[in-house]
Amino acid sequence: MVSEKNLNTLRSRLVSSRVQQNTVSDVSNHTEGDYLVDIEMAVGDMGVATKGTQSSGKMHTSFRLMRLLFYGIVFSLTSLIILVTLNNTWPLKSIGHSTNSLDHVSVALGVQERVHAVIIDAGSTGSRVLAFTFFKSLTDNSLKLDDELWHEVKPGLSSFADDPIEGAKSLVPLLEIAKSRIPRQSWASTPLVLKATAGLRLLPVEKADALLMEVKKLLASSGFHTTENSVGIMDGRDEGIFSWFTVNYLMDRVSGDPRETLVALDLGGGSTQITFVPVEDETVKKTPEDYLTSISLLHKNLNLYTHSYLGLGLMAARQAVLLQHKGEDGIIRSPCINPIIDHQWTYGGETYTVRGPEEAKYQEVRGQAGRLSENRPIADHEACVKACAQVISNKVHAPHELKTREVIAFSYFFDRATERGLIDPFKGGELTVQEFLNAAVQTCNIPNVEQPLACLDLTFISSFLTYGYGLKGSSIIKLYKKIDNYEVSWGLGLAFHVINNGI
Repeated sequence: MVSEKNLNTLRSRLVSSRVQQNTVSDVSNHTEGDYLVDIEMAVGDMGVATKGTQSSGKMHTSFRLMRLLFYGIVFSLTSLIILVTLNNTWPLKSIGHSTNSLDHVSVALGVQERVHAVIIDAGSTGSRVLAFTFFKSLTDNSLKLDDELWHEVKPGLSSFADDPIEGAKSLVPLLEIAKSRIPRQSWASTPLVLKATAGLRLLPVEKADALLMEVKKLLASSGFHTTENSVGIMDGRDEGIFSWFTVNYLMDRVSGDPRETLVALDLGGGSTQITFVPVEDETVKKTPEDYLTSISLLHKNLNLYTHSYLGLGLMAARQAVLLQHKGEDGIIRSPCINPIIDHQWTYGGETYTVRGPEEAKYQEVRGQAGRLSENRPIADHEACVKACAQVISNKVHAPHELKTREVIAFSYFFDRATERGLIDPFKGGELTVQEFLNAAVQTCNIPNVEQPLACLDLTFISSFLTYGYGLKGSSIIKLYKKIDNYEVSWGLGLAFHVINNGI
């Protein structure tokens, strides 16, 4: 707005200018009112011009902001599309085993899709369900793990050898849990596979077949995708290969140098497996032909050493060691058992009475802080080692290169180590073979009615690693139950296989 003072000044200047520029007659014909009108019009024009200029400036600023915003959006979308493309293009794509934020964007853009698989591991001591969700790339069909469900029920399927209908019913809770994790609309396209391991391998054929027939009926009515091949007994070699894949995949070792891959040792109840990629020519030359196989994995071919030792799982080995000392009265009196133990143990449908030897062995424990010394009853570790060695002897092939390779062990290897407090039960850890040996000696020297077979178990494990695989006391063993919060199980390897190749 123009102030009153400025208005008066403007009036004076305008009047003076008009007087100087016009004749006297013109001045007499132009009244002061006319001058005032001219002044007001001039002032009004000034105001309009000022407001117009301000409005034009604001519009120009807004346009610049909108243009910058548009360019920013275009740049961001272009960058995102480039990143998503690289994330889904071999060999530039990310090689980690789990999904990332770009993978989730890829699913939203339709570059990847969610796929699922349900695997039931019918082991000798329990049945476990694993329900997996993967992101599958539509460019090269590669898979990344996004989610996993794991749940177990006991006893194992083989425990129902005389009642196959009840055996199948024991799996119903596992199927219901899987259905709660997999979206209903995906059930029909989600492969469902049950594979039994050593528990059923050790059963008479007719009993195993009766169990599997009832299980097939149950799975066929589950709503998931099944075929005639959905139920069966897993070959020991496949069990070893899928376990090896699982641990190396979860530790991102599959796609790298074969020398960096891990040796996988799996100790189940009825059998144990060893699988690795041999890198020394001597191993290939001196290995039985049926221990070697080749697989195609992630755009390359790999030669694998793999073997499953049926009867050398922890529970089967327990039975073999204990039966060496079964008396005519049917009672087992084993040097691997503390003399104070009187225990009933059931395996393979048989129940055994297990005790320590009649001639007990004692160890003098010196008293401290004024306490009297005592003779403590102990299990005979040396005699137990001999009994375990007799079960292992001449049954295990031990490649020399095992002594120089990284080894990861799981299942009962992990369980027994955590029970003795040797590693963290949640994080896992590393142990030397010598630490396993020391733990076995210590366990045999301490009476423990709550874990009556602990001495036997640790002695067998340490003996198997040394007498069986020929590992040195300084050899380091990685022990894990989970890697990156995913279960260490052959189920993950099998899930990869059925998604890529069908059931």
